Amino acid sequence: MKDNGVDMIKGARAAFMKSQSNLSVNQLLNAAASSHPDKEVIVDGKVRMTYKELEKEANLLASGLSMLGIGEGDRVAAGLPNWYEIVVIYFALAKIGAILVPFNYRLRMAEAEYILRNSGAKALFLPEEFDRLNQYEQFINIKNHLSSLEYLLSVRFEKENTISYQKLLEMGMQEEIDEIEIDSDNDIYTILYTSGTTGKPKGAMLTHKNIVQTAVVTADWMQCSSEDVFLMSMPLYHVMGINFLFRVIVSNASLILMDKYKPERALSLIETEKVTVHPGVPTMFILELNHPMFSSFDLSSLRTGEIGGSSCPIEIVHRIRTEMNCNILVGYGLTETSPTLTLTDFEDDDTIRSETVGKPLPGVEIKIVDDFGNEIGKDKVGELVCRSFGVMKGYYAMHEKTREAIDGDGWFYTGDLAIIDEEGYIRIIGRKQEVIKKAGFKIYPQEIEEIFLTHPNVAEAAMIGMPDSEVGEISYACLRLRRGSKNSEEELKDFIKNKLADYKVPDKIIFMEHFPRTATGKIRKIDLQCQIKSVIL
Repeated sequence: MKDNGVDMIKGARAAFMKSQSNLSVNQLLNAAASSHPDKEVIVDGKVRMTYKELEKEANLLASGLSMLGIGEGDRVAAGLPNWYEIVVIYFALAKIGAILVPFNYRLRMAEAEYILRNSGAKALFLPEEFDRLNQYEQFINIKNHLSSLEYLLSVRFEKENTISYQKLLEMGMQEEIDEIEIDSDNDIYTILYTSGTTGKPKGAMLTHKNIVQTAVVTADWMQCSSEDVFLMSMPLYHVMGINFLFRVIVSNASLILMDKYKPERALSLIETEKVTVHPGVPTMFILELNHPMFSSFDLSSLRTGEIGGSSCPIEIVHRIRTEMNCNILVGYGLTETSPTLTLTDFEDDDTIRSETVGKPLPGVEIKIVDDFGNEIGKDKVGELVCRSFGVMKGYYAMHEKTREAIDGDGWFYTGDLAIIDEEGYIRIIGRKQEVIKKAGFKIYPQEIEEIFLTHPNVAEAAMIGMPDSEVGEISYACLRLRRGSKNSEEELKDFIKNKLADYKVPDKIIFMEHFPRTATGKIRKIDLQCQIKSVIL
């Protein structure tokens, strides 16, 4: 590594941002509370909290947790919505050296139990019920046969067999906490579980340095400052939500929380709270732009935002910039890389923002390699590998998987296929594991899925390969049509024939009403293949 990305920050704010990058997560909050004690950091409905108040509550919670015997190296899980308490928990755990294990509160019992068992979580923060799901009953059942899970810590409710968040704060008043000394380079801040689209979720271990330096570099790239107000509609159990939380803190900015995403509510908060930074996935922006009351909201405060998760059509990028007054950036990253590796620039045109994920951030090295690990030239498809300050320490309790993912020189093999063009822009082609090999040809599903999605009647598309004795694999396009739409297989094949080489045209088209999904909403192709196999055999 030639640099850590932070060394390349220039301009008036360089000294400040560089000083932030050397801090651990707990030190980051302490510094912000010292420099901006009365500045509002969190808005959660009627709750409005300053940096000093956040630091005070995190200290109380850290003390309460330590009185339960929770401390350095203990894993503490949290399956909560975007409530202010989750932010307090994230900093309290850092103060006592405990390791955060966040997860989607919508997980089914077996999925949640896998994470709790694999991580060896000692305690779990949970809501009683949210979004019509009864978490309390589910986790009581899990605790009864999981010996490592000692405590259920209830948030916004009190019940038998739990210790409430408020009780922990009261316990914390009895004794001041001595913050543990953190080795930012090596100490694990969080274990984040991958969504598992092609197999079992893996727990990526991210250090304090991974989290903080990625936040510093990305916040600087977006030109964030203490004047910014971030809208947090992305879940804080997700790596992108966590990254944006820390962009807020390193910038001494403010955070507006949404526990449930509703487009009208998002637009209203942008207007009333004067939001300047609006991150999200393409679907969120589409829902906002197409809302019947869109034009009635004042969005003039918006400055920028970031799209991640999937590619965004050029017309949507253009509308975000022109109709929302938002100079949107597009990025790429993974849970294992904390997450952001690339971003477009404020000066990039709409085509670049819709067709690429930008260029590597300062301090991020990226190369494209063939199946043997050899670097290949520009404009050639290969696996994207990277080396940066954000690359995880490894997968928790999965040493073999770690060795497969990170080589001896620190290069992380993402499993994503990509192209780097002559100007250095990166285009993501799809997952390496999802490539369909037919009669000696390689078919990249994402390329075909994106073309199908340009059809006005196609709502979702997923390409999969199925074994075939003659050509190796045949391709299936699984399509969900928009409500009320009727198209035949032949009509949709005709639509795509003129846009693709013959061998890329799907052998079969199957119409879907629903797709199997991960807890984060991604189409789970390993289950889709099993589902299709049961139909065709």
